[in-house]
Amino acid sequence: MVDLNAQKAAATHPIPSSELRKPVGACLVDAGVITQDQLDRALDLQARQNAPLGEILVSEGWASRKDVLAALSAQTNLQIADLVQTPPSAELSALKPMEFWLRHNVIPWLRIGPFLFVATARPDRFATVSAEMAGCDLTIVPVVAAADQIDRSIAQIFSDQLAENAEARVTEDQSCRTWTAWSRTRSASIVALALLAFVSFPLTGMAVLATAAVVSLLLFMIMRFSGLLAFAHQNLRPQPAPSSPVTALRQPCVSIMVPLYKEREIAGALIRRLQRLTYPKALLDVILVLEEKDDVTRDTLSKVDLPSWIRTIEVPELNGLTTKPRAMNYALDFCRGDILGVWDAEDAPQPDQIERVVDHFTQAAPEVVCLQGALDYYNPRTNWRSRCFTIEYNSWFRVILPGIAKLGFVVPLGGTTFFFRRDKLLELGGWDAHNVTEDADLGVRLCRAGYRTEIVNTTTFEEANFRAWPWVKQRSRWLKGFMVTYLVHMRAPLRLLRDLGPLKFIGIQAFFMGTVGQFLLAPVLWMFWLTTLGLNNPFLQVIPMQTFKTLIWLFLAAEALNFIIGVIAVWAKERRFLLPWVPTMILYFPLGVVAAYKALWELAAKPFFWDKTQHGQASEDLPLQDT
Repeated sequence: MVDLNAQKAAATHPIPSSELRKPVGACLVDAGVITQDQLDRALDLQARQNAPLGEILVSEGWASRKDVLAALSAQTNLQIADLVQTPPSAELSALKPMEFWLRHNVIPWLRIGPFLFVATARPDRFATVSAEMAGCDLTIVPVVAAADQIDRSIAQIFSDQLAENAEARVTEDQSCRTWTAWSRTRSASIVALALLAFVSFPLTGMAVLATAAVVSLLLFMIMRFSGLLAFAHQNLRPQPAPSSPVTALRQPCVSIMVPLYKEREIAGALIRRLQRLTYPKALLDVILVLEEKDDVTRDTLSKVDLPSWIRTIEVPELNGLTTKPRAMNYALDFCRGDILGVWDAEDAPQPDQIERVVDHFTQAAPEVVCLQGALDYYNPRTNWRSRCFTIEYNSWFRVILPGIAKLGFVVPLGGTTFFFRRDKLLELGGWDAHNVTEDADLGVRLCRAGYRTEIVNTTTFEEANFRAWPWVKQRSRWLKGFMVTYLVHMRAPLRLLRDLGPLKFIGIQAFFMGTVGQFLLAPVLWMFWLTTLGLNNPFLQVIPMQTFKTLIWLFLAAEALNFIIGVIAVWAKERRFLLPWVPTMILYFPLGVVAAYKALWELAAKPFFWDKTQHGQASEDLPLQDT
């Protein structure tokens, strides 16, 4: 029951000034919850950590959140509000926009006559809330409540609005959500007409196909060769003597979102991997993002004892859309950190990853708003496909991507292990909830806004998708997302050119057209090898023999380039066992053609469909360390 007498007392006794209050730590010592030695150690930690004393005590296991809440109540002479037993009123919440309650992490609890009781977890910051609510014609009275109860109350009261916002944070001109069945039908009709023209004029069609295949190969080679040269230049030139790292005076709070969906196998392993992190737990805000109707993951997590620094947020269903970017957009409003990162369900980050990210941001220029870490696999020995997948990822994240970043080109983010300055992510509008490669799209949008991504020296290990059909499903989602992202940003090519400049614009063409074209048009390139086998090649009808011979040398150069990059990527001692498998990469990619045409079909039929990858199918066989 609500203690009305205590509420009236609170109304007539405002929060004591900071000079008159007994410190929270002293209240906890007096209550016998902690010892003086524990308080001294917590205060010493607080001098280096931008965290409330209560969070430090809870993270160290010296006090519970209930203890800290009781101490806050004793310190401020404010009543504790139980928002579960007595839920806040939706009518009272209409006094201010949803964004106000989210920004201050407060919620109006009860109104009694002229008094409006507002629940807060930080009474020390309530003066700002009172000042901004001065026009409500009510006497604003604070009561203390647990932060998670306030979050849940906001989520319940503004459920529909939060869900709608999560689907439409990105402006329409940079989102694919406006793609209707009619607009897709028109595009499909254009493709059908092109096929009809090909049948009607086969020689012209073959010439166009051959040209497109060669151009996509050249674009792909230019991107990879440029990345390799920049990587080599960076690593071969004399390195300056390392300077002393610049460390923040007080380490910031870091929020990490981990989207989960129907994860029966991975939940326990995920918690164990997160517990390896060495960043101060008082500054960690790890959010497990669940779909409201995902009983599988919820039941799995109910059997796991979550640490105090890990919490869950459930995303309500709306319009049947259950994508990862939509879930992250929803959780974004409830993050508390200055830096925000994303990990996937199967990820095993290096234990000191957050420290490296914080140190890099501390030294980075203001326009650097995103850091991308390397991705690697912890099960490369599972089978041949997992070995090839590991070679592919190392080629991209350890050679090509660092080179592209050094050149200042657009960095397509990797979906996990990227970290943002949270205020800049909010400025950019979060993620496109309908794009199935929201990461690559976000990399383009931040570059268009004048910001940069840098590569941070840290690695996250995850599970290589080693089974054939799941590999096709995953790759088809990526390729479909690349198609979507390219089409969205090329709606207005001149505007994109103005936003990026000529070199970055060319880089966009090389990455998206080169990557997608290499898979879609691979069968055309394969036909060129028929002549070398003494078989009939229909393209000789439209390509002179001398040009044909030149193209064969081009194809051999492309394979040599891929081989060199693969060898460099796995040359480190821990991955050198993969060297004999680099030549077999030529047999690894053909399955991507199936994925590409699956992606092309889905682009027309169901562009927002998220073909989920099942995790938890392999165990770790690689030490979780970087080189």
